[in-house]
Amino acid sequence: MITYIDEHRERFGVEPICEVLQFAPSTYWSAKRRPISARSRRDEELKVAIARVYIENFGVYGAPKIWAQLNREGIRVARCTVERLMRELGLQGAVRGKVKRTTIADDAADRPRDLVDRQFHAEAPNRLWVADLTYVRTWSGFVYVAFVTDVFSRRIVGWQASRSLKTDLALHALEQAIWDRTRDGANLDGLIHHSDRGVQASISRFATPNDSPRTALSTRLDHAAIHTTTRWPNQSSGSTKPS
Repeated sequence: MITYIDEHRERFGVEPICEVLQFAPSTYWSAKRRPISARSRRDEELKVAIARVYIENFGVYGAPKIWAQLNREGIRVARCTVERLMRELGLQGAVRGKVKRTTIADDAADRPRDLVDRQFHAEAPNRLWVADLTYVRTWSGFVYVAFVTDVFSRRIVGWQASRSLKTDLALHALEQAIWDRTRDGANLDGLIHHSDRGVQASISRFATPNDSPRTALSTRLDHAAIHTTTRWPNQSSGSTKPS
C-alpha cells in the first residue's frame, strides 16, 4: 500500500488516495518516518554483491552457484535469500539444453472468437471447460500432457498424455471428456470449451466431412471459444481415450 501511494502521490496527493483506499494517512506518514529495517538494508547490500558475481561470471550463474560463491567470499547468506533477491533483480542463470516450447503463436493466423473474456466462472457443471497442456521431464525424455477442466467443479474431465507434441494431443483430451460426460448422461448443449493460444488446435479447424468423430465434436461445440496456434504436425501420437 505504501509503495502504491508513493507511485501516485505526485498526481493525486496522499490524502485523496488514502480516502479512496480507506487507508489512514497517519499510517502512511508513520511508515515513511520509520527507519529502514535491518533486513531491507541487508537486502540492498546483498543485491549489489549478487549482481557483481552475476556479471563477473558472464551472466550464466544461477542461484546455487552465486550462493556458493558468496559464501566462499565470506558473505554468509541463505540460498533461499539469494533466490528471492535474484527474482527481484530479474536475474536468471543459463539453462542447459534446449528450452522446451509448448506454444508457437502466430498473430496473423485466424482464431475463433473468445466467448469467455477471462471470466472463468460457471453456474453449473458442463457449462464451461478450460484446456491447457504442460510437459514433465522424465528419465526417458519429455512427456506432454493435455487436460480439460470443468470450471464449476474444478474436476479434470479429460486428459491425454503423449511422448511427442502433436495436434491431436488436445483433441483427444476433449474427446475423452465428451465420451465420459455423455456416458453418464450429461447434457452438453451450450457448453463452451476454451483454451488459450498455447493449446494446439480448435475442433473446427481439424474437423473434416470424412472424419465423423471430429465432425460430431465440431457440431456439439460449434460455439466453442478455442484459440489456435500454428506450425504443429497433423499426425496423432495415439490416444488414451477409453475404447
